Amino acid sequence: MAEPLVNQYGPEVPRRVADMLHAVCPTFDVNAFMVDVLQGYAALDLMARGRHMALALRRHLPSDVEMAMDLLVASARHVDKGEGSLASFLFLPHTCFVAEFGLAHFEAAMRAQHALTQVFTAEFSIRPFLEQHPQATLERLAEWVSDPSPHVRRLVSEGTRPRLPWGRRLQAFQLDPRPVLALLERLKDDPELYVRRSVANNLNDIGKDHPEVLVATARRWLLESSEHPGRFPHRRWVAEHALRSLTKAGHLGALSVLGFGERARVELLTPSVWPPQPAIGRSVELAFSLRNPEPMEQNLRVDLGVHYVKANGLTRLKVFKLKVVRLAPGATEAFRKKLSLAQMSTRVHYPGLHLVTVWVNGRPEPLGEFHLQPSITS
Repeated sequence: MAEPLVNQYGPEVPRRVADMLHAVCPTFDVNAFMVDVLQGYAALDLMARGRHMALALRRHLPSDVEMAMDLLVASARHVDKGEGSLASFLFLPHTCFVAEFGLAHFEAAMRAQHALTQVFTAEFSIRPFLEQHPQATLERLAEWVSDPSPHVRRLVSEGTRPRLPWGRRLQAFQLDPRPVLALLERLKDDPELYVRRSVANNLNDIGKDHPEVLVATARRWLLESSEHPGRFPHRRWVAEHALRSLTKAGHLGALSVLGFGERARVELLTPSVWPPQPAIGRSVELAFSLRNPEPMEQNLRVDLGVHYVKANGLTRLKVFKLKVVRLAPGATEAFRKKLSLAQMSTRVHYPGLHLVTVWVNGRPEPLGEFHLQPSITS
């Protein structure tokens, strides 16, 4: 199983934070801070460690909150973040400090987040401001959609996600996504994929509460693109990525927007699930062919569904995108996927009967099954 991310965020992180602050504020007591911050640190998860450090920083930085935020921003400038998947998380306590103590200092907090999001991300710290100061924060984000920094522009779309992973949900936007959609409209053709991906992820969030709003938005964006060929080359990708959850769930409206609304008339041939009794930690290979028996070409979106057994013995469907094909009359195309059964932090496998389905244009057909066995080392 993959190493938990929190293991990469050990006591060396607060030490680096302390050294950064001492470099810009010589009166910052590194040793006192370390004694304070390490109390209870090891028992916390990743995000909680960031907040824990922020609380300790409040006790050891100047009592003037605006001065303290200025020092945090200054300490983050021109710092080598180091290597590793959590390198930028060095500045998590900085943004946690702003979120925790900056609400009464709006302008200074906005300046700090504008700077910090360019070295880490302020997508978590901006959320309390959207809750406590919604109008002022939305107005500031409306200015930032034109910021020269793609990191700042991404903050606009990522920070307003109603269901941001690791962040608390923005219930007001879950109920009414219109303020968010107004911002996304201005970012949908951003020159940076980094920003466009965030726009699509935000729309995907919105679609979980308002699928009809997502479908209508994607349809309009694609219609605008078709009316101006070559002008909006990225719209198709944004729409597909935004609609991914709905299309995997077989939502016919979403599939129709992408051109897969027609029921496929195909033959499922040579289905294979091998081995039929794989062990946890190994893999299973899924294969089949589709034949088009019709006298016309068919546009097909082909996915695989696996009904994973959960700890309580029930199953949960996970759909994997396979391929989009245009299948000529009488033509046959083969599909194959090797499915890892290794234990991961994001998916824990349990023994039991796993059903496998083929999804063609959002409609499932049975492919077969495999009976997952306990790990040979267990």
